Amino acid sequence: MLRIGEFSKLSRVSIRMLRHYDDIGLLNPAEIDEFTGYRYYREDQLFTIGRITALKDMGFALADIIKILDSYDDKEKIDGFLAERQKELAKLSEETEYKLMLLDTARKRLRKEQNMSFDVTVKTIPERYAATVQMVVPHYEDENILWGTMMGECKNLMPADPCLAAAEFLDDEYKEENVEIIAWMTVSGTYSDTEHVKFKTLPAVKVASSIIKGSYDQMGDAYATVVSWIKANGYKMNGHMFNIYHVSPAQTQNPDEYVTEVCFPVE
Repeated sequence: MLRIGEFSKLSRVSIRMLRHYDDIGLLNPAEIDEFTGYRYYREDQLFTIGRITALKDMGFALADIIKILDSYDDKEKIDGFLAERQKELAKLSEETEYKLMLLDTARKRLRKEQNMSFDVTVKTIPERYAATVQMVVPHYEDENILWGTMMGECKNLMPADPCLAAAEFLDDEYKEENVEIIAWMTVSGTYSDTEHVKFKTLPAVKVASSIIKGSYDQMGDAYATVVSWIKANGYKMNGHMFNIYHVSPAQTQNPDEYVTEVCFPVE
């Protein structure tokens, strides 16, 4: 038998923590001297404390470790605990990577001392003949599904000159899923409708717009600028906003080369 001090030294777990484990029922001493109060541990309990330490290092809570140790002879059940924790850590890793990416982007923007002001103009986009696809997609970043559908069903489209390609967002609120979007691209000639692609003449629309040069992480600031400008200059929004992609991922893989025009219909 090992006194608590010896057990602490061999297990590399403090006496304070061993007493805490005893209090919560995670690891009880093998024996407590009723006269002196000394705690004694069996040598084979070093294996148990080793498992506890390993599970703590994996991020398991002490309450979960108690459940795991109760099932330690059931290898299949233990594997289930470990697999579930592995999934949790994988998800946490993805979330951490995303946050790191946001921090890196923010620092790059600071280093560039990017001018975050956007010029706003009012103009009329004339009537235009366009290929259109209207769909509900899982998320905003799945907009490419519409463009893929258009290109897949219509392989011989002749772009208009100039060619405008845009995405219009039809929901009246921000949605975390099931987003309704219409994508349209101006074309020359006439075409027959396909299953998902409809050809129509879109009416002229008066818009307040601003050009964004660079990555899409500027979109929120641009939207705020245009909306504030609309209010300050006595206009009212009267339709769904849309983005015209003058230079998009279809033309370049360098986000610094993107050119996007945000458009808000006004009256």
